[in-house]
Amino acid sequence: MDALEVRPTPPTTAQVVDAVGPRLRWLRERRDVTLAALAAETGISVSTLSRLESGQRRPTLELLLPLARAYQVPLDDLVGAPQTGDPRVHLKPEQHGGRVVIPLTKRTGGVRSFKQLIPPMPANGDRTLKTHEGYEWLYVLSGRVRLLLGERDFDLGPGEVVEFDTHTPHWIGNTSDEVTEVLCLYGPQGERAHVRSRPAARQDG
Repeated sequence: MDALEVRPTPPTTAQVVDAVGPRLRWLRERRDVTLAALAAETGISVSTLSRLESGQRRPTLELLLPLARAYQVPLDDLVGAPQTGDPRVHLKPEQHGGRVVIPLTKRTGGVRSFKQLIPPMPANGDRTLKTHEGYEWLYVLSGRVRLLLGERDFDLGPGEVVEFDTHTPHWIGNTSDEVTEVLCLYGPQGERAHVRSRPAARQDG
């Protein structure tokens, strides 16, 4: 008897809409385009573009079409995750606590990988430290991440990485004013990445 295939629950319409703003900001920042320059190219006001990226303005077809033309991407790329090189695999963004989480692997066991878009956190946002099973490795792609880990406080920028046992009380957030991109490896049963090679120590002189 063949094993039943368990399919992930597709995101709701609200979740898809909520993910559009962070994706628009990511596209603009990746292309190093200012809001003013984008407004001049699309005819959409700076205030409307800003509200779209922050989620304060709901995306409409009239707004997304000129943005898709400006970024030279299919409209689907603005309302859904981009496809990988393998056309059979599609990255499906999920919404978790205001964050956009894109699973990069489909495996059900072992270390899993995710990409996260973390929006700026309000000054009065919840910073409660939590614990759970697992081990996590986090790499900052862009923006800044604040990690409270036990009694330690880390401010991480692009290119910096941290790994920790998630049994340690921790909180991860974005205290900057821009969306932060991070790459995560997570072992739900405490699995860790196996490092096979490390850089040799440099010999000065």
